[in-house]
Amino acid sequence: MTAGLRGRWAVPSPPAEPAQAGNGSSNHVENGGRSAPHDLIARGQRRVGTAGRLALFHAVVLVLALGAVVVALARSFTASYEAAAATNLGSQLREYQQAAKARPPGQGIRAFSVRYLETHPLAAGGIVVVSLVGSGLVVTGNAAALIHDPVVTPWFTRPPPTTQAFAADLQGVPVEVVAAPIRSQGVTVGTYVAASDLTSFASERTRVVELSLAEAAVALLVGAASAFFLLRRLLRTVGRITRAAEQIGNGALEQRLQYQGTSDEVGELAHTFDAMLDHLEAAMQAQRRLLSDVSHQLRTPLTVVRGHLEVLARTGSHDPAEVRETTDLVIDELDHMARLIERLLMLGRAMEPDLLVLAPFALRDFLVSIRDSVGVLAPQRLLLGAVPELTLVGDREQLRGAIINLVDNAVHATSAGNVIELSACVDPVSGGVRLLVEDSGPGIPGSEREAALRRFARPGARAEGGSGLGLAIAKAVALAHGGSISIDQSPTLRGARVALVLPPEPLYAGEA
Repeated sequence: MTAGLRGRWAVPSPPAEPAQAGNGSSNHVENGGRSAPHDLIARGQRRVGTAGRLALFHAVVLVLALGAVVVALARSFTASYEAAAATNLGSQLREYQQAAKARPPGQGIRAFSVRYLETHPLAAGGIVVVSLVGSGLVVTGNAAALIHDPVVTPWFTRPPPTTQAFAADLQGVPVEVVAAPIRSQGVTVGTYVAASDLTSFASERTRVVELSLAEAAVALLVGAASAFFLLRRLLRTVGRITRAAEQIGNGALEQRLQYQGTSDEVGELAHTFDAMLDHLEAAMQAQRRLLSDVSHQLRTPLTVVRGHLEVLARTGSHDPAEVRETTDLVIDELDHMARLIERLLMLGRAMEPDLLVLAPFALRDFLVSIRDSVGVLAPQRLLLGAVPELTLVGDREQLRGAIINLVDNAVHATSAGNVIELSACVDPVSGGVRLLVEDSGPGIPGSEREAALRRFARPGARAEGGSGLGLAIAKAVALAHGGSISIDQSPTLRGARVALVLPPEPLYAGEA
């Protein structure tokens, strides 16, 4: 069933059908892939154009893959029925050779061949030609085309050394040809040539190829359409992200995707995008609040400075004492503004975790250096409590600034007779490190502790001139390091205790 396909495949007309079918399928997908994206691009949905292009590329790949499968199927089918036809002709050849050996004594090979072909009818379309050296041809069937075939004709005068089998096309009819030498008593005396008509096999091959092309076309359409709709669905979410990013660029920070689809990669992208927007909106709101608070806090000293200078200008006073008093007041307000600006810069740096410079340092040496530095600032007695021998990994300067601000807050919240203690311990719950600043002052009431962590809040402050940023800076530093800050009552000194808590990893490196 496979022999005739090769011969038919060589005919110009049949192969045009697979090529046309393939081209038609490709054109259909190509047109479908282009028309929809162009229509949607005209409506401004460029993401569908991307889906169309990707679907078209997918269709081209499918065309190549399915075309290769159809060609391989056609070749396999051709080879199988050509082999079957050659096997059948080989059986006929062996029967002829066995009968020739068993012919009656004295019967010549020509007379035997004539008798044999008369008594052994061939299948429809079968041809046998027996060429005997010096005795002419013995023919059965319509052998004219076979006799004049350029491959077969030389064998009539010079028999082939071995059996030959090949596919040929005789006047538009596909055939399988087998040729073998005829030997008598060890001498080659002629050539046996047989041909089998493969028209029925070629027709069956054509039906198989057409069916395969139809199935390939269906698979192509389904694959391209499913790829297009799947890509359009995925890219629709990407398009929503793009539009949301554009609106955010225009100031609409409240935009969210609110993705309700499956938790695949696109869903994770959408949820991550929404989370990023939440952080961005919170950062922008915090920035606005900070600018509002800064403008409010700076407005007061500027008003005071302006008022004193205007009074001095209106009165035109030449009293040195009055001028000196006004100058001292202005300088004091300007110093307060300078301190405020410096702490605001420190707060801004602490609120940017990406700017942290992480490095290991010994905890005890760190707290001892802070005690030695800030001991001269406080008239109170500054003590160093228990400190474990540990090594921290963090931004030493940021943490140092946070602890100094906590000590400064304790100084402003207590009187000269109070005690301030600086210590550290390992948190029994989280395993992190707690940096503690305690005092024996009045403490901070529980109802005011949450407000004390906000910027410019000064609950419990006994002295004027504070900025209200100390706890806010310490909180920002703790959060930048992945930790937290808490306020409660000191169990030993009975005043306020502020704990800056650092997480166990990666900031806490274990024992030194």
